[in-house]
Amino acid sequence: MNLVETFSEFKGSKNIDRPTMVRVLEDVFRTLIRKKYGSDENYDVIVNTTNGDLEMWRVREIAPDGEVTDDRSQISISEALSIDEDYEVGEECYEQLTLEEFGRRSIMAARQTLISRIMELEKDEIFKRYSDRVGDLILGEVHQILKREILIVDDVTGNELILPRSEMIKGDFFRKGDMVKGVISRVDMKNNNPVVIMSRTDSVFLEKLLEQEVPEIEDGLITVKKIVRIPGERAKVAVESYDDRIDPVGACVGMKGSRIHGIVRELKNENIDIVNFTNNSILFIQRSLTPAKVTNIELNNETMTAAVFLKPDQVSLAIGKGGSNIKLAGKLTGYEIDVYRDSDELEVDDVDLDEFSDEIESWVIDSLKSIGCDSARSVLNLSKEELTRRTDLEEETVDDVLKILASEFEE
Repeated sequence: MNLVETFSEFKGSKNIDRPTMVRVLEDVFRTLIRKKYGSDENYDVIVNTTNGDLEMWRVREIAPDGEVTDDRSQISISEALSIDEDYEVGEECYEQLTLEEFGRRSIMAARQTLISRIMELEKDEIFKRYSDRVGDLILGEVHQILKREILIVDDVTGNELILPRSEMIKGDFFRKGDMVKGVISRVDMKNNNPVVIMSRTDSVFLEKLLEQEVPEIEDGLITVKKIVRIPGERAKVAVESYDDRIDPVGACVGMKGSRIHGIVRELKNENIDIVNFTNNSILFIQRSLTPAKVTNIELNNETMTAAVFLKPDQVSLAIGKGGSNIKLAGKLTGYEIDVYRDSDELEVDDVDLDEFSDEIESWVIDSLKSIGCDSARSVLNLSKEELTRRTDLEEETVDDVLKILASEFEE
């Protein structure tokens, strides 16, 4: 039995750097020596940093027979010669120790101590390594699918990561063995174990995908100023270039959408709007409401609200599916945006919605106004399906409203 055979399983620990491993091994075996001999003062523990081999040597000065005053630091010449016949008085005698000398119980205790120390070091190393990489793009293989989370194995380190269902995009579906991209969201400590959380819904994920696809961003020629997302549905990205020769929006989208297309596919067809950032708030709001064309904007910087006026056919574009466009535009610009139909006065044969307050409940009228419909004809211009989807009103309620408004214009 020798040290190398007994402790060889620890030599290749992938999470601990070599100098640290050497220090741990030295410390464990010096403790073993102290317990048996009372001191480790005259002992050398040598760890071969190339192959991880371990050796322990007892070093004592050779004294003439009968003149040994301290057994710990001295050895008689006759005993030294039994170790090596070339030794002489005054030299240092090197005697190699074997594990058998320490006894089975001491060896097992040392082994357990070593296991414990290495596990703690590996945990600390994993925590530190991934804490330093929060926000980095990561690729891993699906290892296990659980009810609330998916266990991912980091493709580079082999460490286990967790992708919670709450950090997955609507429409994400993975099988065991699939490769998954995401960003390191955070690192928690649970029961003294590091838990690395991965995310696909974080705005940083979209930013890292853009960096990967758009060299100008990685090179610092284009800056991503802000990203807002409804994961899997829609995202808005404000970009800026400090080089007038570079069109930041065009560079991010790529020729015929070549750069953005891969990102959209990765994000389960998330609709991504890239807009030019500007400090001009009115212009920024206008751009953020793309694809709608804005007629006029009135700002109130005290309340951080913006009244946006659009042609009737642009209102639904500005609001977007389920209000997603206007919601994200508000988050991107920092303004609460209200949308209004751009008309100074009602058409000759149109009627203000408030005129129907006796027949239509006020909360229903407010719901219709919230999507930019403030007159009878503006409601009738939209289909029943569109009104149901955008207002979240029940179909029966929408049917009643349409019937009441339509009756107003019947001959």
